[in-house]
Amino acid sequence: MKLVYVTSSLPHGPLEAFVLPEVAALERLGHEVWIVPMWPRGELVHADAEPFRERTLSEPLLSPAVLASGAREVRPAPLARMLRARPRTVAKNLLVHPKALWLARVLRKLQPDHVHAHWISASATLAMVASERARLPWSVTAHRWDIREANLLREKARSACFVRTISEAGARELRQRVGIAGWDPVVLRMGVQLPAATASPREGGELRLLTPANLLPVKGHRYLFEALGDLDRVTLDVAGEGPLRADLEERARGLAVRFLGAMSHTDVLSGLADGRWDAVVLPSAPTPEGDREGVPVSLVEAMAAGVPVLSTECGAIPELVTGDSGLLVAPADAGALRGAIEQLRDPDLRRTLSVAGRRRVQRDFDVDRIAAQLADRFATC
Repeated sequence: MKLVYVTSSLPHGPLEAFVLPEVAALERLGHEVWIVPMWPRGELVHADAEPFRERTLSEPLLSPAVLASGAREVRPAPLARMLRARPRTVAKNLLVHPKALWLARVLRKLQPDHVHAHWISASATLAMVASERARLPWSVTAHRWDIREANLLREKARSACFVRTISEAGARELRQRVGIAGWDPVVLRMGVQLPAATASPREGGELRLLTPANLLPVKGHRYLFEALGDLDRVTLDVAGEGPLRADLEERARGLAVRFLGAMSHTDVLSGLADGRWDAVVLPSAPTPEGDREGVPVSLVEAMAAGVPVLSTECGAIPELVTGDSGLLVAPADAGALRGAIEQLRDPDLRRTLSVAGRRRVQRDFDVDRIAAQLADRFATC
């Protein structure tokens, strides 16, 4: 099949790296994947995005070509639908509408078999309008915050061939927000590539931790920093960027914390495979605005590499970290995090978590198996 993936900005910038293994797996199955970033901002940060450069249509959001397409093809009825969205999302939908009209023209020339969007927000608005105009089947993957944003959810549920969520928690919330009797999303996880081998846990020495997460309130970095205050011989690498950097750097004063910035996806994966870190810690916590975690791919990748994980009972994380596949504590609890980190000093425990975590990913998060299931759904639309 020839497929078009509509993203937010991938392959540009540091975000959405978790989509790359899925695209690569689809291509290994013999499918041809084109990528259309809604807003192509930033350089290609991730080395594993390079193979898709030639089939990426990186037209700026409001380029002359986009605006010209909008002027030629705009029609009142589809535009009116954009105005029925919730007030805070109307502007987003109007902003992407010209590019949707541009994309419709591109799709008619490219003639793909299916269009798939990631995020049931503005990028799905772009995919929906373009696919309808080009008379092509389309689908969308809903993640986390985009469900809560509630941008034309019912309209997208009716228009799409299927809507995928990556967690049971996301499926429940989306089902409730869509509110169509008998309608159900498809739960299909975001998968990862399983490394051929894993590093063996080290004996003794300082405990080396990694937190691979954007610097956002829902990631809960401040609780981890508070936990580290009373611990000796523990170092933490923080991989990610975001609006909280200045605040978190201030909180980390005096701690053995290094801010690595936005790391290439391949660099993170190679560090995990090489045993650069003894454990991955994701101290996520719900925010007052209602943000919660989905199923963090950073944890899935660590478990696949045999690196023990410590996280919290936030959002859909307990759907991933089950049994002895990792350690879970209550969210927003620095004391609980501190106690769990102390447990991770035990190399025997880390060895147990390593084996069980990788087994958990092999069973339910193998990207090749998931991509095959996704391709079957594309083919039957």
